[in-house]
This record gives sequence, C-alpha cells and structure tokens, in this order.
Amino acid sequence: MKKAFLLILISGFCLCTFAQTTNLSIPNGGKTWASIYQQRAAEYKALCFQAYNIAKLRLDIALKQHHTKPYAVVTDIDETLLDNSPYDAQRAVSNLDYDPKTWKEWTAKSICDTVPGAAAFFKYAAKRGVTVFYITNRDEDERAGTLKNLQLYGLPNTDNAHLLLKQKSSSKESRRAAVLKTHQIILLCGDNLADFDALYDNHPDEDNRTATTQKLMKQFGSRYIIVPNPSYDDWEGALFNYGKLSNAQKDSVIKSKLKTASQ
Repeated sequence: MKKAFLLILISGFCLCTFAQTTNLSIPNGGKTWASIYQQRAAEYKALCFQAYNIAKLRLDIALKQHHTKPYAVVTDIDETLLDNSPYDAQRAVSNLDYDPKTWKEWTAKSICDTVPGAAAFFKYAAKRGVTVFYITNRDEDERAGTLKNLQLYGLPNTDNAHLLLKQKSSSKESRRAAVLKTHQIILLCGDNLADFDALYDNHPDEDNRTATTQKLMKQFGSRYIIVPNPSYDDWEGALFNYGKLSNAQKDSVIKSKLKTASQ
C-alpha cells in the first residue's frame, strides 16, 4: 500500500513537472532550443571558429601596416568570450526571465566555459604584441568573479586596467574612446551590435537597426567580428520595443511578427 502510494506521488510529481515544462512561453521555449544549439551543435562551433579565424587574418594584415600607437583588440565578454548558456538554459526551462540577482550568483561562480576559438585568438593576439581590452556591461560588483573566470583560462591582460565594466551607462562608446587615447583599435569582437558602434545605442527600433547594419555592412568581417547569440541581446529588446512585457504579451508579439508558410 505504501509502495503504491509512493508511486502515485512520484507519478504526480513527474506529470506536474512535465506540465510545467510543456507550458513554456514561446520566448523561453526558444531560449531552451537556442541554449542546446549553443551547447551541442557543431554548426555553432563552426560559426565561432569562422569568426575568430577571420579575426586572426585581419589581425595579421593589420600587423603588416605602419602604426604610431600600439595596437589593441576590444572584446565583449558574455557570449563573445564566455559561454553563459547553462544559466540561460536553467532560467528558460523554468519558464523564468533574466534576473539580475541570479545572474550575479552565476557570474560569481567564475565557471563559464569559453566560446569556441575565442581564447586561442586572444592569446594569439597577445603573443603578436596586441593588447586585449575587455569592455563588458557586467556591473562593478562582478569584477572579481569576472577576472577570476578570465584568468582560469590564462587569458591575456586580465587585470583591472584592461577590464572596463559598466559604470553609469550601458553604452560602450566612452570606454572605446578611453582605449583610443592610448591605442589604435584594429578589431572589435562582440555578439551584440552595440558592441561595435554608437549608432546602435539608445534603443533603436528594428528598422533602424537593420538600416544601420546595411550602412555598416563592409565593417563586418573587416573591423567588426560578430559571434552568434540566438538567446538574447538588443535584438530581443527591439523585438519587444524594449518594453516590460508578460510572457503572454511576448507570445502575442512573436505570433504577430513571425513569418509562416501560410502567409
């Protein structure tokens, strides 16, 4: 009797868990799929290798040219250098949105893996005499955990002087300008368009982001090296007009904007 009762409880728990996971919002269902793509797909790794192979080629070309200032490469951290897909996946399968508190608990662990090809490229740049600056929108109270995570992989220039965290603004333009005072930036690496140019700051809508990208098209693969991130970033904010929406509202927006075969 006790065993039967226990089986009923276990079965009930499994059914409840299944019900929760099958009722994911469209965004969280998508983030789950995006996370497993990032973790498991050889195609994702190939795209990252492609990005950093191009970066190496561009760096080698730049090193042959005359320059008066020392060279620098500027890189974003999250999803450009460090892989946060375990955190993204945990939130998504629980049908939960991004949360600053749990995010900082994650970054404090300093256990992110590296994005394929990233660590090798930045080490190569340093060996060729190019300084690496890390410009990220992580907060100041994430500094210690971030440095520890970068140092875990022996990455170059992992000190306070080369780690430029978010201060008052999420715009990275002033921090790029600070680097330009002492160095010539030959490459910018990122997963979000605002990692490259101030034209993407101030929450431009989808049409403006597309128009700006068309305007800057020659920079991509030349000076701008972009790494794929299907899980989140400003593209998601632009999709939802940067509003604080419920899951149901997000579902509605996606259904209204998604092209389907029936259209």
